[in-house]
Parts: sequence; structure tokens; C-alpha cells
Amino acid sequence: MIAEVRAHPTRPLLELAFDGTALYALRNTVAAHIRDVTETRTAESVVLIVHELCSNAVRHGGGTGQLRIWIADRALHCEVNDTGPGLTEPGLAGRELPSPLVPGGRGLWIARQMSELSITTGDTGTTITAVVAL
Repeated sequence: MIAEVRAHPTRPLLELAFDGTALYALRNTVAAHIRDVTETRTAESVVLIVHELCSNAVRHGGGTGQLRIWIADRALHCEVNDTGPGLTEPGLAGRELPSPLVPGGRGLWIARQMSELSITTGDTGTTITAVVAL
């Protein structure tokens, strides 16, 4: 199956819009779309990364977002877009684990630990792309 997907690198494995009511279903949808292209441990990591990024988009990025997942260069690319106010310091976001006394704030840290993360942000929204090697 991986070879078939690589033959069409611009074709996304998954592309969908989401909001807060769709986060649980989103986890299952992501798992269903990637379980045939990678081993179980990587699939579980990608599901967690995507869930954290999409949860952040809902909480901090305007309540809705767009998810796109594709394979390129022997890696899964997971892109999450939102229309929120943007991050003030994207280069520092999620670099340090917050104190256990602080509620929340771990989503980007988790995603950074499990993938190569890039962030593009501005006052009209944020795009975060997580790349996980296959």
C-alpha cells in the first residue's frame, strides 16, 4: 500500500474540516486512514500528534480547523490550519514542558517530542505541520 500512495505524492491520504464536536471522531478517522501505510506504533503516534494539534486549533485558533495528511519523502506529513489570532512566539511554542502545576500547555510540546514540527503563524491564523518518518 505504501508504494501505491508514493506513486501519487500530491494526493492526500486525508483532508477534512473539524470543530470541537468532531475531535473524538477525528482520532478514529485518522487511525483508519493511516493504519495501512505505517506500522502500529507510528500510527498511534500520528493519531496523538494530530489530536493534540487539532485540539489546540479548537481551543486557541478560532474553534475550527482544517486537517490534511499526506505521504512524501518517506514521511507522513500532518498539516493543521486554523483562523485564530496566531502565536506570539512560534519558535518557542512547545519547546519547554510546562510546570505540572499549570493546566494545559502540553499539546505542542508533545507534538515536538514526537515529530519534526514547523509553524507558520500570523494574525489570520496558524498552520502547523508535523512530519513523522516512515
